[in-house]
Amino acid sequence: MVDFNAARTAMVDCQVRPSDVTRYNIIDAMLAVPRENFVPGSARKIAYSGAEIELEDGRVILDPRVLGKMLDAAAIGSSDLVLNISATYGYTTALIARMCSAVIGLEKDASLAEHAARQLAEMEVVNAIIENGPLTEGVPQHGPFDVIFIDGAIEVLPDAVIDQLKEGGKVITLKIEDGVGQCQIGIKSPNGMAWRRVFDATSPLLPGFARKKAFEF
Repeated sequence: MVDFNAARTAMVDCQVRPSDVTRYNIIDAMLAVPRENFVPGSARKIAYSGAEIELEDGRVILDPRVLGKMLDAAAIGSSDLVLNISATYGYTTALIARMCSAVIGLEKDASLAEHAARQLAEMEVVNAIIENGPLTEGVPQHGPFDVIFIDGAIEVLPDAVIDQLKEGGKVITLKIEDGVGQCQIGIKSPNGMAWRRVFDATSPLLPGFARKKAFEF
């Protein structure tokens, strides 16, 4: 029988804190949110392992270290409106809900979206909702957003998503360039998106976010 409370504390103390994640709201959220309820049933026993949890369609739930460092870099504020793209089972959405004014979790798989919404309701999270739809289209009806947090890797960010970001708002994602993955933050300005590297990390490419290959004879 797994002691999930002890495993959750160990995850934070042995994986997240040593990765230089020190913001109190992130530590508090990771200690409070039961990650075991936001993974496939077959993966509950390994919910707190230091690895990605593989899902169907080549997608994953990010490992706690990478997720914690991304949240730390995002520096989400208590008044922020946040879009969480690729919510899967809703874990990141549940974490972000404890840091911001409101968060929208976007998930393309209807069954995953249903699971995420049910878990958030059971936890009585009142400032988060889950929307089911294409990841590359965002949720324009709820924007514009202060922060867009993408749970996975991209090569390009669609204009439809950029358009839902406030001026001065930021996107946090794992960006793959020339085969190398990095966590990057993009800030929106009148001149477009300005990107900067935060740390090295990678993850499977999210469907729809690949760069179109140039035509070759």
